[in-house]
Amino acid sequence: MSRTVEDIKRSIKSGKATVLTQQEISEMVEEKGEIGLKDVDVVTTATRAIMSGTYAVLSFPLAAPGSFIRASSARINGVPAYPGPCPNERLGIIDLMVYGTAHSIRQPDYGGGHLLRELVEGKDVLVEVLAENGDLLEKDICLDEIPYARIFSTRNAFKNYVAFVNPKGLPLKTIFSRLEFPPHFAAATVSGCGQINPIKNDPHLETIGIGTRILINGAQGFVMGTGTRSMPTRPNLLGMADMRHMDPEYMGGFATSAGPECIGSWAVPIPVLNEYILRSILLQDRNIPLTIMDVNVRQKIGKSTYGDVWDSVDLEVQFDPERCKGCTRCTAAPACPMNAISIEDGRVLRDKTKCFNCGLCVSQCSGGAFQGRLGAIRLGERTIPIQLRQSDRARAMGLAKRLKEEILNGSFRITEMVERL
Repeated sequence: MSRTVEDIKRSIKSGKATVLTQQEISEMVEEKGEIGLKDVDVVTTATRAIMSGTYAVLSFPLAAPGSFIRASSARINGVPAYPGPCPNERLGIIDLMVYGTAHSIRQPDYGGGHLLRELVEGKDVLVEVLAENGDLLEKDICLDEIPYARIFSTRNAFKNYVAFVNPKGLPLKTIFSRLEFPPHFAAATVSGCGQINPIKNDPHLETIGIGTRILINGAQGFVMGTGTRSMPTRPNLLGMADMRHMDPEYMGGFATSAGPECIGSWAVPIPVLNEYILRSILLQDRNIPLTIMDVNVRQKIGKSTYGDVWDSVDLEVQFDPERCKGCTRCTAAPACPMNAISIEDGRVLRDKTKCFNCGLCVSQCSGGAFQGRLGAIRLGERTIPIQLRQSDRARAMGLAKRLKEEILNGSFRITEMVERL
């Protein structure tokens, strides 16, 4: 038995289609033990993680026509921005490219990811442009004043990722840890949303291709191709969406010991066209391989499964302010990669809207105010506790649910790819 995307689109339009999130599929498997094509038409998948290959293109009026000929450099909130590629500055309009991983020259833990989230939140940002003649042009601007603001990816939404450990005898500064990465296999960091990850559910890209409609940070966008470093065994995607329709909850910056990184979120509908796609959808975390790598040299030293990461753990970190001892370990470094923890009038506070559920605060809190089971990975005879998660499965599941609702209410229309990848 097989069907086409058009068959499924007609079923959705008639109100007869069964649309389920990948998490709902998992729960059905645990309950029923078996699911067939008759049980589901579309599965919504998602991932939220550190996505370094992210950049934005912004185009907006900066000054009166004729004010300057060409920009030589630019910054937005201290984050480097790159003029061009079209040199139309005589019009007073400037095009700027901002990398999600760019680092502010003023704040060590502030970067492009933070800037893009603040724009989507509606905050004013300071644009500073140095013209070729030496003039400095400055302007406060918000997203409503930027006619063209889109996020692109060079590579996002990998088919899951890897776990990192540090077998060497010295701690290491790396983008895979907020604090220095502890030595001697003392801790692991992990990335990848496991069974709900989009490409895991369509590993041969039978339904994901050029022109596939998706959600990026909550905004409708499209797949444009495969990204850089994409391989048949480890594919990733290139996509685009308009920032004006994004939700700041699904994006942002993430501080590491090697500087700030960028958070991105994707949700992708998978039309269940045939038995092979269905089998991929039914694959559970415990059956999905997780490569373990030496963070020093990025080489494989073992393997585990995503069951170690996501089975029988807490997806959200809980906070009980009454258990806080006031030791300030969580704010002294600061330990929180999202700067979601602060002290006000001697009390520790958490901004849950910023929390990434990475879990680092759990290992740093001496009083148990921050709690959550993060699991551990197995490497030979070793059991290595997970100290930090660079994927937020809780919010990814929320985005998959949001996509399901939009499909069912007709605000999101599934598209058939223009070309296979």
